[in-house]
Amino acid sequence: MKTFLIILGIIVLVFVISQLFALSGQRNIETYPYTVNKKYETFEIRSYEASLFTSVQLTDNTYKDASKKGFSILAGYIFGGNERNEKIAMTSPVAMSLEDSITMMFLVPKKFKKESLPQPNQSEIKFQEVPAKTVCAITFGGWANDQKIEKYKQELIAALDAEGIRHTNRFYFLGYNPPFEFFNRKNEIIVELEN
Repeated sequence: MKTFLIILGIIVLVFVISQLFALSGQRNIETYPYTVNKKYETFEIRSYEASLFTSVQLTDNTYKDASKKGFSILAGYIFGGNERNEKIAMTSPVAMSLEDSITMMFLVPKKFKKESLPQPNQSEIKFQEVPAKTVCAITFGGWANDQKIEKYKQELIAALDAEGIRHTNRFYFLGYNPPFEFFNRKNEIIVELEN
């Protein structure tokens, strides 16, 4: 029994340390810059700056399949899978378009310009300049899955319809946490507004 309690104590200690490490790491990660224009009860309107992303288009059309494959490809690039074997800092959030074929995108740190990025080893990775845009965003916690993403997408559509806010059909999922982070998980669905 004593051995079991010692092992259990070590497991709990390792878990707590890993969660504290994840929380402190999140504070130092560069994020997709935006300003909040207006807050509503369940969503907010934001303006995002023009930004540069690395992206990969996937044939998968479910979050579960696309997130694993897309993350693996893009993480390979930023962890050194490029012509210079250069590591590029992780950013937040990871973005995924919610269309028939999903595009996953990682924000490029501001210190890079399109011309200064190392070329990826994998030809399916593209550099995408996203112009400044105005969006509506709804936030939810926990781990994302296809059902939650669809639920919050429909909640956002209903809330915008109730307020008479016109939007495009360009929806994105934004995930802010690494998979090993258990607490304070944050996810969002955003949709671009009509001009």
